[in-house]
Amino acid sequence: MNYLRRRLSDSSFVANLPNGYMMDLQRPTPPGSSTSSPASPATERRQPPALPTQTQAPAPSSAAGTAGFLSSFSSVVKSAQLAQNVAAAAHAKSAAAAVSAEGAPPGSSQPAKPAVRKPQILLVIDDQHTDWAKYFRGKKLNGEYEIRVEQAEFSEINLASYVTSGCMVDLQGSKAGTKVLRSVKPDFVLIRQHAYSMIPGEDFRNLVIGLHFGGVPGVNSLFSIYNFCSKPWVFSQMIKLYHALGAEKFPLNEQTFYASHMQMVTSPSYPVVVKMGHAHSGMGKIKVENQQDFQDITSVVALAGTYATAEPYVQSKYDIRIQKIGSNYKAYMRTSISGNWKANTGSAMLEQIAMTDRYRVWVDSCAEMFGGLDVCAVKAVHGKDGKDYIIEVMDSSMPLIGEHVEEDKQLITDLVLHKMAQVLLGVSSPPPSSVKTTQPRRGGNRSGSASPSQSAQGSPQRARSANTSPSQAFQPGPLPDACGPGAQKQSPQLNKSQSLTNTFTETLRGSVTDDEAKAETIRSLRQSFASLFSD
Repeated sequence: MNYLRRRLSDSSFVANLPNGYMMDLQRPTPPGSSTSSPASPATERRQPPALPTQTQAPAPSSAAGTAGFLSSFSSVVKSAQLAQNVAAAAHAKSAAAAVSAEGAPPGSSQPAKPAVRKPQILLVIDDQHTDWAKYFRGKKLNGEYEIRVEQAEFSEINLASYVTSGCMVDLQGSKAGTKVLRSVKPDFVLIRQHAYSMIPGEDFRNLVIGLHFGGVPGVNSLFSIYNFCSKPWVFSQMIKLYHALGAEKFPLNEQTFYASHMQMVTSPSYPVVVKMGHAHSGMGKIKVENQQDFQDITSVVALAGTYATAEPYVQSKYDIRIQKIGSNYKAYMRTSISGNWKANTGSAMLEQIAMTDRYRVWVDSCAEMFGGLDVCAVKAVHGKDGKDYIIEVMDSSMPLIGEHVEEDKQLITDLVLHKMAQVLLGVSSPPPSSVKTTQPRRGGNRSGSASPSQSAQGSPQRARSANTSPSQAFQPGPLPDACGPGAQKQSPQLNKSQSLTNTFTETLRGSVTDDEAKAETIRSLRQSFASLFSD
């Protein structure tokens, strides 16, 4: 009996038995039949047991022993069958995992592995002072596509464009002192450099044409980038706005265009500012006081072999710059400290001012040029006569200024993500942020703009006083001849303009609680102004 129990406990022995063989041993023996019936198990399965017609008598002791043996025998069989089923299920699960790893055939019940999305390549054309990859790190298009940033300058780029395969760009870089060449196929481009300048070796209009030939979308559009490669061409668009809106809403400065030096005979009035060709950052601009100097400049224009423009010189009180990045607006006022007639040359004091409806009309009108400008800025001069004169419009290559540079870079990043999703994926989503105007911080954050009656004056001082009390508004004016303790803290050998700018910035950032403290702050600021010219 022990031998049978050990033999039947072997799972391999039970597995080789016919299906249902052991289950038949547990069936009760039909009445009138002998336990030693010669009938086979198959015959018993084919003949169902008859229903009992009378109460069975108690089984003898031998039958009880047989039943106990069969009960223990059936428990062993059940354990063996359970182990067999568990092993079969584990084998089936491992086989299914292997099939899914190799690639499940169509119609398979196993879920398909998600496909890996190809990253979208963003080409950023900018200098190495700004690492744009960190601003796009961790961001995805529509939550699905990674963004791979490739950054280079115009001078490090070469390309070829095809009708069917698009644009292939070769980027030259250096790694550990060794030149490295890599090829990419950009899906989108962000241009933060000037594409053309009169300086030899800085004409990259061929690259703009190649990107546009390859159908690469960008911020700003490549169509507008190419049109901004000639300042008189842009000024002609501003002339259209001047005629459409009128001199009151769009006060454009007068300008005369000379196709060559041969037409430069005389100027209507003096002094004038002569601008030769297409240049940036104050280059190629000369202030001419009289007719004799004008003739001398004519000879210089002849040697340059380019066109030139002349516009009346405005004695400026300060410069105004209104920028727009997507739907975000900012306005700045820049006052020259060094005394140079060009406010962007030498030392200057920069202050953020309130955005007015008048300024918004300027920048929104210019943003409609050449099919639309996503990033642009308008430059104007506020003269000592109290009038404003618009002189220039800049595109996406404009420099970022002020204390909100990091915020502006993040705004450009969000704008690029929005444009990429719209152009590449066809996702029409609202702009990254609603129409927002970043107001200057003076004694706390403020929002809103001046009323139309106040904004019509076009003066930043009036615009600021619209949201502050008269004691809070700072009015730039004549500098008193007095020295204060704020100037004595700096050594005479230090740069006083830098000290003045720092003092002015700290004054703006300080929290003012009462009128007396505000008045003391203004007095200290005026004393700092006076110390600049005390020597």
